Amino acid sequence: MSTVPHKHYTEAEYLAVERTLETKHEFFRGEMFAMSGASRQHNRITVNLAAMLHSEFEKRKCEVYIADMRVKIPHTGLYTYPDCVITCESPQFEDEVLDTLLNPQVVIEVLSDSTEKYDRGKKFEHYRRIPSLKEYVLISQDHPHIERFVLNEAGHWVLSDATGLEATLELPTVECRLPLAEVYAKVEFEEVAEEGSAGL
Repeated sequence: MSTVPHKHYTEAEYLAVERTLETKHEFFRGEMFAMSGASRQHNRITVNLAAMLHSEFEKRKCEVYIADMRVKIPHTGLYTYPDCVITCESPQFEDEVLDTLLNPQVVIEVLSDSTEKYDRGKKFEHYRRIPSLKEYVLISQDHPHIERFVLNEAGHWVLSDATGLEATLELPTVECRLPLAEVYAKVEFEEVAEEGSAGL
């Protein structure tokens, strides 16, 4: 991500500018940060998720948003764009434009080389300050592997994961399942060199 050169923005100025731009920007402490485009694999996974979750929630009050729905973390002031957010609560928005969600219950990020450290570290720190958030999901795009962090009754985030196209990951907060075969439908993985072949 790169910083957009400008004086420090207020939140209102950021939203006014952001809503006129074709590219998306995170916002934190007065600065706007341009977000890079997603890979083909990333897009396939996100589209698969959207289709699965739309079907899952078609007859329920849950709502799912992908990519363009901004999320604000009021406790830290970060505005960001998760790859996918889910809420089965009545959605709460920052203003009447309805493009900045305040109460996601599940946040899903598709990992990439450029964002993985951020998604696992500082960004997760921000997300953990959202009172409504109960599950945080990280999806690998180079092999079939999904990690899920769930907030337990003691206030601790507990990790579980699913690996392989035969596996299924449960999202208990919103009562749905993610079969990895569907999450990774039409996703092509690069062949991994056999152990011991490197450098030959």
